[in-house]
Amino acid sequence: MNFVLALTVNTLLALLLMTITFWLPQLYPYMEKSDPYECGFDPAYPARIPFSMKFFLVAITFLLFDLEIALLLPLPWALQTTNLPLMTTSSLMLIIILALGLTYEWSQKGLDWAE
Repeated sequence: MNFVLALTVNTLLALLLMTITFWLPQLYPYMEKSDPYECGFDPAYPARIPFSMKFFLVAITFLLFDLEIALLLPLPWALQTTNLPLMTTSSLMLIIILALGLTYEWSQKGLDWAE
């Protein structure tokens, strides 16, 4: 019963906050508000600097592989489990998925810096 109550309250609170944020923003922004702030002077250069998409893809790939490696960190403690075959199989499957992902990234030249 407590779980259902907590789930209901959290859902209603999330819906309330989403509704408020939908209706709250200013609908007609004016030019002074949308300009970057530079002490009252006109900006000397554009505020949005383009960046390399290749760098972005390498950064996202690093984050994904870093997260998956973090999933392997509890592996030494998991070796003490009573269901060793299941733990070993799931760990090997995760490592195989990591290796396949790395192979795919490498074959698609997603890890090369030269364009």
